[in-house]
Amino acid sequence: MVSFLFKWLVIGGFLHSQPVLSSHPIFVSVTEIEHNAKDKTLEISCKIFTDDFEQTLRQNYKKHVDLLAAKDKTAMNNLVSDYVKKHLLVKADGKTVALQFLGYEQHEEGIMSYYQVNNIPSVKKLDITDNILFEYKKEQISIIHVMVGGNRKSSRLINPEEKTSFEF
Repeated sequence: MVSFLFKWLVIGGFLHSQPVLSSHPIFVSVTEIEHNAKDKTLEISCKIFTDDFEQTLRQNYKKHVDLLAAKDKTAMNNLVSDYVKKHLLVKADGKTVALQFLGYEQHEEGIMSYYQVNNIPSVKKLDITDNILFEYKKEQISIIHVMVGGNRKSSRLINPEEKTSFEF
């Protein structure tokens, strides 16, 4: 996949018109979806600021959350997986697909979570609903990058807008 560091650096270009609305400099998640034609899969990753994600998980699940020093990694995996699957919905060519959770890790100041969708030989259209952390901050923004057949497209969703589509 394309380097996520680059995506974090270009976020500023997407947010240039957005004023800073609080002491926290930015409320954003980045989702990347790449079609792997050889393996017939969609490879999906989500990067979410750790502090915002942990606070959202605490509010939603009423449990102790520590994604960086988890005493119970299985419990944290379940929270991350459940939350993202409820807030990131993908339709490939009109059919809702099931995200298979692969795991998560810390990456810089965020949590990267990884998913896969099997049996996707080709993609002509992706419909995405992404409202990750929208209930946490009204200033939340979702950046979505999609790569199909070497063609990269991107979209920005500003809360409450949560739907976008990509055609290839």
